[in-house]
Amino acid sequence: MGKVDVVVLSGFLGAGKTTLLEQLLERERQDNRKVAVVMNEVGEVSIDSDAVPNGTPLRELLNGCVCCTLSDKLEIKLNELIYEHELDVIYIETSGVAHPVDVLETCLTPLLAEKVRIRSLVAMLDALTWSERHTFSIPVRQLISEQVKHADVVVLNKLDAVSDETKQAIEAEVRSLNTQGKVIPTTFARVDANALLHSERQGGRDHVNLHQHEHLHIKTFVHTFSKPVNKEVFEGFLREMPDTIYRIKGYIRFEEGETLLFQYSYGMANYEKADLKYKNTLVLIGDNLDHEALGQRLSEMEER
Repeated sequence: MGKVDVVVLSGFLGAGKTTLLEQLLERERQDNRKVAVVMNEVGEVSIDSDAVPNGTPLRELLNGCVCCTLSDKLEIKLNELIYEHELDVIYIETSGVAHPVDVLETCLTPLLAEKVRIRSLVAMLDALTWSERHTFSIPVRQLISEQVKHADVVVLNKLDAVSDETKQAIEAEVRSLNTQGKVIPTTFARVDANALLHSERQGGRDHVNLHQHEHLHIKTFVHTFSKPVNKEVFEGFLREMPDTIYRIKGYIRFEEGETLLFQYSYGMANYEKADLKYKNTLVLIGDNLDHEALGQRLSEMEER
């Protein structure tokens, strides 16, 4: 079974994510691609599920956010969809308060990393929301900025609601915040699907149990250890690694014995006992990762 593409749609409340999703699903239908959808709502009631055509596999995650309280359930739902259907792509419409890096981490657990391929992180941005963001709380302002900063594609929506001068200022601010991603100005979430789904990218390569996707702004790196590693050496790697690595999650076995669940975020490392003997695979998520250097450094741990 080949890897299933995953497209993550993020964006603050009311930005137009569902409208964009409807258009993308129609395009996929025209291309005869097999599609599934995961929709996340913070509340207890599904609001936007009617936007998904009948016959399209749908999983809903309610009363929480996929990047925190529902992360384990998202992993389960993605596994279900992959095993129950022959899919080409899964669209994840996140809640309006989801952080894109956290969502990406949730999609790339060690159990899913070899089954899915993150195709694109898309951020929907409402022009009015952006221009009035100074009226929001500091955490909300920070979240909206983070959604823009880490996206592969920023869809700058509802530009008909602002003046030409404001439009130019917003677009300049967005491009300054996200210098590597693509910015698409539009109204009514009208976007050429090719710009989101079929952008040019370098082919991935499999070598020494690692895989990379050069088209992503936020990149992922997967490494599987063939044997136990020295804990002191591994923790030395953590101290010296670049601060552009935001998250690490996976299973690792040290020379001392048991397999552990390892998680790293915000400079903090955590180990927990793992009940099952999982493959010793780590998933690293970060910006501008040097895949060759990371692969060499991690492989050297096994040569000691």
